[in-house]
Amino acid sequence: MSIFFPERFNMADYFLYYNLEEGRENKTCLYFENNTYTYADAARLANQVGNALRECGVRIEERILIVLPDCPEFVWTWFGAARIGAVITMVNPLLPAEDYKYYLDYTRARVAVIHESLLGSFSEAAASARYLHAVLTVGERESPAGAGRHPNLQARPVENSIQAAALNTQVKWFSFETVVRAQSNECTAADTHRDDIAIWLFTSGSTGHPKGAVHLQHDLPFNTEVFAKRTIGVTENDLTVSVPKLFFGYATGTNLLFPFAVGGATALFSERSTPEKLFAVIERYHPTVLTTVPTMINAMLNAPDARSRDLSSLRFCYSAGEALPVELYERWKKTLGVEIYDGIGSAEMFHIYITNRPGDVKPGSLGKVVAGYEAKIVDAESSEVSSGEMGTLQIRGDSAALCYWNAHEKSKETFAGDWCTTGDQFHVDAEGYYWYHGRTDDMLKVSGIFVAPAEIENCLLKHEAVLECAVIGAEAGDGLVKPKAFVVLREEFAERALRKPDSHEGLEELADELKEFVKTRLAIYKYPRWIEFVSSLPKNDRGKIDRQKLKQA
Repeated sequence: MSIFFPERFNMADYFLYYNLEEGRENKTCLYFENNTYTYADAARLANQVGNALRECGVRIEERILIVLPDCPEFVWTWFGAARIGAVITMVNPLLPAEDYKYYLDYTRARVAVIHESLLGSFSEAAASARYLHAVLTVGERESPAGAGRHPNLQARPVENSIQAAALNTQVKWFSFETVVRAQSNECTAADTHRDDIAIWLFTSGSTGHPKGAVHLQHDLPFNTEVFAKRTIGVTENDLTVSVPKLFFGYATGTNLLFPFAVGGATALFSERSTPEKLFAVIERYHPTVLTTVPTMINAMLNAPDARSRDLSSLRFCYSAGEALPVELYERWKKTLGVEIYDGIGSAEMFHIYITNRPGDVKPGSLGKVVAGYEAKIVDAESSEVSSGEMGTLQIRGDSAALCYWNAHEKSKETFAGDWCTTGDQFHVDAEGYYWYHGRTDDMLKVSGIFVAPAEIENCLLKHEAVLECAVIGAEAGDGLVKPKAFVVLREEFAERALRKPDSHEGLEELADELKEFVKTRLAIYKYPRWIEFVSSLPKNDRGKIDRQKLKQA
């Protein structure tokens, strides 16, 4: 499927400014705490941020780094940067100083926009940043006089402070509000080409530091057209809420770009996503769309008051990031009555390219290929396998990244012509539904046969005692790899086991029961040889189970 974008093209126009041409100036596009913002507000504030970035010396294709929780300033900065043709990079606002130092050096960001809560850790990182010119700090307007401020924070009029800073190579710190408020409400869009670099999306960094997948001006709009608009059917009547935060490309799409692209709205909250927070946000704003992940689906279902909470406004949920077990899907539908469209995407392709969809949901599968993308499953020699056979998924479509920044060899491994090798193991059935088996790196070879951890995990989750679980490979005494399961028990089963005269014996009995449970449902070589009971499973900043930490443990 070919989607036409004009040669001179700016994605800020596509996602935000077209709403003004469509007469939506006074339509609410953003809810945050007790504040609402219209599309006219969004355009004006994005223009002011764009002007501030320009005065800081940011030129077309130079990087800016956004390090903010979900808040209106994140939105204005995103569109302001896009408006002037800067390259957007976004990272988690809960990282240590060492990680910020890496991102500043790797992106060579000229300007960073951060929250005041990061002044300590970010100051440490910025002190040795070789390319950083200025930092705009959000939030100090809410602090007591002088509290929490960076000692070098500038609050003078922008025409004095920024222009003076441009003459000095030392990093300058400015109040975001003071700098932005002083700017013009009008900002001329950069004359960008549809193939100019627009944004980097970071990989999850499961091996080494995260890599920046380099995307062009038309990449994100392409996926928006074929996935959000034509496959899922997002409309201007939709209001979205998200479990993942905006720095994660999954949420950047579903909770900002997709609703804006159709004249809809989003509701943001800065706090950590918890079941109680999600229930409260849904009951307050009455969204029609929830972006979530299987871990949160499980957590919300296990909330004591789940059945009494009002989710009636939701018409569907997106799920991605990790496999959604059938058991979780069925419990969610039965308990809360909301449809889930489970799919898979990646930083390399921007967003979802295989998905379940309205009127076509096959629980346990990831659905079918989104029209506009092509997929194939290949073996180790890159030859396409037959239907039903497992192999590595390759995908192509016009949202594919150009490369990984500063990673030429890895780019050649992943991007071959117009095909992107995902590193995900799949099979496709005769009806065209794609079934996920796990990351290639996570696959276990047991008794000479490849085993998908997800298959064992899905089986364990069917046992009434299991709340959460994760399976990795561990070496037996003979040096051979066998499955090992980490299991979080439901509270009542943990208490029951611990109430036995010998609590250790009680847990051993339950572990044996779980092993037998798997043996009777899967091929015998797939059962976990060891089961370790834990109070929780480690998660990364995208909400996925962190298998690397389990392996290290």
